[in-house]
Amino acid sequence: MMDYRALEALVAVLECRGFERAAQRLNVSQSAVSQRIRQLEFRLGQPVLLRTSPPRLTDLGQRLTNHLQQVQQLEQGLLLPQESAESVKIRLAVNADTLDTWLAPALLRCDDYVQMDFDFVVEDQDVGLKRMRNGEVMACICATAAPVNGGLSQPLGVMRYRALASPEFIRRHQLKRSQKAIAQLPCLIFSGDDRLQHRFLQSVSPEHAEPQRTHQCPSSGGFVRMALAGIGYGMIPQVQVAEHIKSGELRDVVPGYHLDVPLYWHYWQTESSLLKSLRSAVVAEAKKILLPLKR
Repeated sequence: MMDYRALEALVAVLECRGFERAAQRLNVSQSAVSQRIRQLEFRLGQPVLLRTSPPRLTDLGQRLTNHLQQVQQLEQGLLLPQESAESVKIRLAVNADTLDTWLAPALLRCDDYVQMDFDFVVEDQDVGLKRMRNGEVMACICATAAPVNGGLSQPLGVMRYRALASPEFIRRHQLKRSQKAIAQLPCLIFSGDDRLQHRFLQSVSPEHAEPQRTHQCPSSGGFVRMALAGIGYGMIPQVQVAEHIKSGELRDVVPGYHLDVPLYWHYWQTESSLLKSLRSAVVAEAKKILLPLKR
């Protein structure tokens, strides 16, 4: 049987960034908090918390805190509305472009969002599912259709990307004349996991599918601003920059090219009523914003 008092102590230490404040939150002594976590580690045979400043979870500690969240959500679903006064933390893995475009109004669609405290884990849409696989998050938005063991997935729609740059960038590199040397031009990438630019180059210049010069910009909004300033070209969601495209501030590097990325909502089979409500709201908003997924 899991010691849930120890798990609550673990979460408190993490969220309060230390043992002293965690003890104050739980109304126990600091030594009691330390003892609960030590006993948990002794029982499991490995550490759950790195005693750094601030403390950090081990992989096992992360899975345990996620398990506690699942239990709390299931308990929440058993309570009557007037008994459900406490909020529940929802840890959600999501790609930055979704977070910066349509996710906020999707959350507001959920009638129960006032009971939720969101913890967003930003991951590229091609790798976010690893967070589900490791048991670190309650749900995940990513580009992978196949669910993890113990999980299910539901299609959301398609995010359309276009290879865009400023008119000055296109003029400076004479892209209207020739696109043969496009692999040598400065290219914006979000992170080391971001492969959209590589897929673009594979389509337009198969012999040079690796960008030779890159600017790594781990900010979706900053990514757009870099493109507007002419720092480089990049794959940007059409929905995010529709106004900039309409005004001519951003133009297609290769006219007519686009890349459609499917998105899916992943969730556990032990989904609580709270998370089911959230999923329904996200799916409804995605149908409004994203392009339909081709069958």
